Amino acid sequence: MKGKVIFDKDYIISKIDNRIYGSFIENLGRCIYGGIYDPEDPTADENGFRRDVIQLVKELNVPMVRLPGGNFIATYVWEDGVGPRENRPRKPDLAWKCIETNQVGTNEYMDWLNEIGAEAMMTVNMGTRSILDALNLLDYCNRDSGTHYSDLRISHGYKKPHNIKTWAIGNELDGDWQVGQKTPFEYARLARETAKAMKLLDGSIEIVAAGSAGQESPTFGEWEQTLIQEAHPYIDYISLHQYYLNLEKDTANFLAKTLAFDEYIQSIGNLIDYMKVKTQSRQDIHISLDEWNVWYHNRQQDHETIRDRGKDWPIAPAILEEPYNFEDALVAGAMLIALIRNCDRVKIAAYAQLVNVLAPIMTDKNGKIWKNTIFYPIYYASKYGRGTALRGIIHCDKYDSRDFSDVPYLDSVAVISNDETELTIFAINKSLNENMVVNCDLRSFGRVEMTSHIALENNDVYDINSLEHPDKVVPKSKPLTQNLNEIVISPLSWNMLRFNIA
Repeated sequence: MKGKVIFDKDYIISKIDNRIYGSFIENLGRCIYGGIYDPEDPTADENGFRRDVIQLVKELNVPMVRLPGGNFIATYVWEDGVGPRENRPRKPDLAWKCIETNQVGTNEYMDWLNEIGAEAMMTVNMGTRSILDALNLLDYCNRDSGTHYSDLRISHGYKKPHNIKTWAIGNELDGDWQVGQKTPFEYARLARETAKAMKLLDGSIEIVAAGSAGQESPTFGEWEQTLIQEAHPYIDYISLHQYYLNLEKDTANFLAKTLAFDEYIQSIGNLIDYMKVKTQSRQDIHISLDEWNVWYHNRQQDHETIRDRGKDWPIAPAILEEPYNFEDALVAGAMLIALIRNCDRVKIAAYAQLVNVLAPIMTDKNGKIWKNTIFYPIYYASKYGRGTALRGIIHCDKYDSRDFSDVPYLDSVAVISNDETELTIFAINKSLNENMVVNCDLRSFGRVEMTSHIALENNDVYDINSLEHPDKVVPKSKPLTQNLNEIVISPLSWNMLRFNIA
């Protein structure tokens, strides 16, 4: 099979906002307790944070973390998570039917983010709380001193403000699983008034308003249109969420679902443009795709477990722990290509989540840790996908799957580094069994030299990494070639090609 891709230095999409490589943590399962925080673990530091987790998170170079929810946020009382730990109440979490101990709260989140070198997207509870509560949290986090809540933070040992610049107003409030579910108009008006008040308190912040719960949501489209209509002067981003499933074990169709991911992003982008004209607004609204991933292996079982719990709710049980296989990593890699390709629209993104729950990083007791298969495309994209994105002209054969037609076997995007000395191409071959010989046309860059070809490939799409076998699915270095007319890409492989520009 043959393919051709043309990348030209003038085919600029946009400069990439590094925040598209962000992540998400929630007080859910073992993400916080037993994940980032475990004072009894042999790797724990003086604050109870696992050093081995910090090391791998730093390896991923995560620029922003969305927290503390997620569905959890709908009943969260942030005041319960500040002050002396011994005084913090244990509360029922209705989202996941667990007991929240509140041992990790606002200040501990910020301590941990400082350790990993990331900024926060702080989410406020719009399910069961008020505009005033959001203002109080903002005042606690961002004001120097001189008010009740800023002085309260100082009394908790944090003299300097946290200066959080990105704030999210609620989460998936169209969903019937949410405590405090709202109609499109109800949420739009609440988002408007909350954002307006928060910007009056701190004019330097940016606001992420919650979009509908996903492309398949009954409110999709209407929700976003109503939100922009009502709140456009005060919001900066609309959040999108998308997870993909492969219950049918149909690899070709699973890989084709990234066409729907592109369409999802572009449809909201088109709606934003339309509403900007309709409302005669000068406000630019971008996309925060702050939950994306694969999620299906244990989904039904976990939901049944949660639904059937009696009154004895556990603390930090192992739920939503996806044993990602090789084909999941391919889909995650293809979703990253789509995010880069749409970086003119998507300025913030967050794979859900970071540790243990739908995560690239998995932990066990006694300092044991391993990388889930999806770790690798996230790592390479985050490390080498920073700079300016270039759109490719792609010529290749196509296939039809169960739900999609005309699916290109080759998907690719390129990134030129900020200093314009390196070019990185990410590419996936979706063919189940054929090599693709790719003619890579880079003539506009002058003389280029291939310096690296990393491929994530495997013989079995269902292979997973585990505690016992942590290296079943790992990237491989491929032989280099300077013949750009015949770059061989293996079937079912996600690839990173790097070039020096003379």
